[in-house]
Amino acid sequence: MAVPVVELKSISKYFAKVIANKHVSFCAHEGEVVALLGENGAGKSTIMKVLYGLYGADEGVILVRGRETAIRSPKDAMQQGIAMVQQHFSLVPTHTVTENIILGSTHGRISLKEYDKKIRLLANRYGFDIPVEAKVGDLAVGVQQKIEILKALYLNAKILILDEPTAVLTPQESENLMEFIKTYAAQGNTAFFITHKLKEVMEVADRIVVMRSGEVAGDLKRSETDEHGLANLMIGHDLTPDTKMETSDFPEESTVLELKDVTVERKGEPPVLEDVSFQLRAGEVLGIAGVSGNGQDAVCEVICGACAVTRGEITFDGRDFTAATIRQRIDAGIGYVPVDRYRDGLIMEMTLAENMMLKSSFSRRWTRRGLISRKILSDYTWGIIRGHQVKATGPDEQAKSLSGGNQQKMVLAREIDVGQKIIVFNQPTRGLDMGAVDRIHKSIREEQQKGKGIVLVSTELQEIFEMADRIAVMYKGRIVGIYRNGELTTEQIGLLMAGYVQKEGAQ
Repeated sequence: MAVPVVELKSISKYFAKVIANKHVSFCAHEGEVVALLGENGAGKSTIMKVLYGLYGADEGVILVRGRETAIRSPKDAMQQGIAMVQQHFSLVPTHTVTENIILGSTHGRISLKEYDKKIRLLANRYGFDIPVEAKVGDLAVGVQQKIEILKALYLNAKILILDEPTAVLTPQESENLMEFIKTYAAQGNTAFFITHKLKEVMEVADRIVVMRSGEVAGDLKRSETDEHGLANLMIGHDLTPDTKMETSDFPEESTVLELKDVTVERKGEPPVLEDVSFQLRAGEVLGIAGVSGNGQDAVCEVICGACAVTRGEITFDGRDFTAATIRQRIDAGIGYVPVDRYRDGLIMEMTLAENMMLKSSFSRRWTRRGLISRKILSDYTWGIIRGHQVKATGPDEQAKSLSGGNQQKMVLAREIDVGQKIIVFNQPTRGLDMGAVDRIHKSIREEQQKGKGIVLVSTELQEIFEMADRIAVMYKGRIVGIYRNGELTTEQIGLLMAGYVQKEGAQ
């Protein structure tokens, strides 16, 4: 059998007392696509960062083309032909495409026109239609990802690591990326593909390495498994299938929230939101689909009161809530699970108990004789920890010590409690593993069945189709259509997300 292009032998990586990787061994051959699957904290990104030189291995060895190799930095990795496209792009928005790609690899006086020509030829070779003279900040996120890939190809990378590469792409852009990975591998290169989307794994991978608790739980060929078997390997047990309620028509009189021609403008910038209008009914899940950065965050902040409306009207329970304060909205029963739990959902240095009362610190439920009762707050937090299966030592543990999935459970529990009428979920499952996603979906469904109005923002179309009764599609701060679930296909929704407006059928 041919010598592997890359072989990891018994790699271990420790962060203080945390074991991120424990005796991890697997290999990849020339022309092979290897997918890495696993829950959050399973160690899949860590092991790839060890291969790329961002982390140093504490134990074990790396072999590149059969030779033991010390990779202490990304520079060492690049010298071995290894490149990594990470989730968060490292592009300079004020520079052109060409300038970003050649940055750090050229010296002295250069002819930018000559380099434009080189980069254009490289892009065309892989079927990337990219305006090389354009500034990166003016380009769509899908194009920016192609630029990151071109940076690796420009350095003649033969081993490419892609970390959650489709997280911010439309369905069509994801399909194009899958085709690129297949083409790249077919040319004799090797690709490592980190993702939580089982459908993509089954489409593009030759071999699948499943990780759990920092160890390899399975290393198998695609032909030897299926999505159900992979899910079982990832989480160690079967998932209970989520049963989608039948989509029904909600009477107009059950409307709990309405936005009428809501516009948000900031001086010297295009409108963040422009004439956004929709209704939310009691017991309905309204999904908002769109590529990140098209106004979804602003819609959420307008509803919860964190963003002021320039023009338009917000009606809640028949009352004008356009100018209502955040506290008035909390008192009225509006909960909000923000997209960034680290920045907006929790104060990491505070305990879990303190975080649970952040949005209701003015409530008398926590006090006895005018003072906060530690016992009441502690008992309540213990109930949340047990009820939502949060892995925590207790109410006095700091929020920062929890994993991302467990932090999200705490935020979710608090906002479900606050949101007695409406809950806004802004990408509640982003970056979470399948087990955590499953539990969060069940929580959303339970709150819907209690008659709460749910706004669910997600860049994952599969999640929108699974959960929503109606789907609103956003592009550049506008709603380009609202449809009953099932009325449009994934491809049609994807085109709307990319700015192709459907002329008929919207309601």
